[in-house]
Amino acid sequence: MELKEKTILITGSTDGVGRRVAQRLANSGATLLIHGRDRVRADSLLQEIRQSGGRGTFYSADFSSLAEVRALAEAIQRDHGRLDVLINNAGIGVGGASSSREVSRDGYELRFAVNYLSSFLLTRLLLPLLQKSHPARIVNVASMGQQPIDFADLMLMKGYSGARAYCQSKLAQIMFTLDLANELDGSGVAANGLHPATYMDTAMVREDGIAPISTVDEGANAILHLAVADQTDGMSGCYFDGLQPRRANPQAYDAAARDRLRSISLELVGLPTAHPGSSSGA
Repeated sequence: MELKEKTILITGSTDGVGRRVAQRLANSGATLLIHGRDRVRADSLLQEIRQSGGRGTFYSADFSSLAEVRALAEAIQRDHGRLDVLINNAGIGVGGASSSREVSRDGYELRFAVNYLSSFLLTRLLLPLLQKSHPARIVNVASMGQQPIDFADLMLMKGYSGARAYCQSKLAQIMFTLDLANELDGSGVAANGLHPATYMDTAMVREDGIAPISTVDEGANAILHLAVADQTDGMSGCYFDGLQPRRANPQAYDAAARDRLRSISLELVGLPTAHPGSSSGA
């Protein structure tokens, strides 16, 4: 993809693999929209980008609040006439072995809210801008850690564990990716998801008490492969493990489950519960 004059939003980009993706794109000619919560880390990243000759703007938003996600979308729509790539990377980990159930500001299970529901809302709000800028790409950074969604206990009121919450939220991301790709077929906007790398050397992994296995550059390579590489141009509705296409958990390919998740998600974020198009078996 020719990146000069393109606009790229990377959520969760003041640290970890999101920061590395932004660093790698710094001298590409694209305008980088950086998102996070830490102004100090954001300022240091913006300085790196500008020293490389790039352009960047920081947007602050706490993804545990749907109101802040809405404000983020409104700010981007106000400030930019185009959005060519949306990388939904922001997220939180399992919370360590002793994690207890937490809720978002809106009262939803925290990992479901931060890892999935906020990016679901942000993407839907920014779809008009992406469609206006087509060809455009959406990349959802998920995980190979996936657990089928129990629709009878979506907020994990029973048998909670941080790992279960994390894995459910990541499968929800992938289900959303496939559902969105089907909805956007023929629009010029592609949607793909991936597990970037296993236990990258990031603060999130270390805070979860896990010894890193992969580097952040390995993860960045995989994200950039879907976000800007010519090899994946026109590809949509796919799940990747690193640089290779893979099959996700079987529930991701259950059209009825995806329909149900979409309807529930639209209701939870306060969007109309009907939209053009419907899921089909991917």
